[in-house]
Amino acid sequence: MTFHKRLRWSMLLVLPLLLGVRIAWAYPAAAPSSMHIMEGFLPLGWAVFWWLVALPFWIIGFIKVKKLLTEKPEQRLLLGLAGGFIFVLSALKIPSVTGSSSHPTGTGLGTILFGPFVVGILGTIALIFQALLVAHGGISTLGANAMSMAIGGPLIAYGVWRLLRGKAPSYVNVFVTAFVADLATYVITTSQLALAFPDPVSGFMGSWLTFAGIFAVTQIPLAVAEGILTVLIFNALQTSATAEMQALGLQEA
Repeated sequence: MTFHKRLRWSMLLVLPLLLGVRIAWAYPAAAPSSMHIMEGFLPLGWAVFWWLVALPFWIIGFIKVKKLLTEKPEQRLLLGLAGGFIFVLSALKIPSVTGSSSHPTGTGLGTILFGPFVVGILGTIALIFQALLVAHGGISTLGANAMSMAIGGPLIAYGVWRLLRGKAPSYVNVFVTAFVADLATYVITTSQLALAFPDPVSGFMGSWLTFAGIFAVTQIPLAVAEGILTVLIFNALQTSATAEMQALGLQEA
């Protein structure tokens, strides 16, 4: 790899991380119903439950990451870029009309490049840094937040990616995959909150509709914007990381 290409890759890696820290620091932790569930908000039983559910996915993810770095060490920079993309977008909190907040996830790009289990690790690392450095999310709620953003959303999005691959133009598939990864995270978080805090009268469904209404106004436009941005980044990688994309079977003729 030439010096200029190394420099360009280094800038792509460092600048998103610095930007993400700056964005996250500028906006204090949101209300309990933000897309990251805040520290201590979930009852202890539910917090432990989601940690246990996330644990096997983390184990598989670590194995996948180790295998990737061992067999394809040239993918380290692209892996770092995917992680930085998740960190930046998931730190960008957009106020909602309800007084809560929503944010993109950034997981669609990594899911396309490396699959959902690797993204499970990248997304969880981003969540840990955000919880420790900027009080966005929390350690007790890390399992729940990881299941929605880092694990569940990417798993559903990867199914969409595989379903549409070869049947739709790549830009359409990339857009839909990123869009679904974002909205799936929103749906899972809504379900987690509804399970933990069912409505006294209407139960789970009433609570689910309440939490869904909190996110919907901002989350759907954000999912569209994230889909467009992911297409732009994917197209840029086609020209700036040709060898890496070819090794992943994603380089178009």
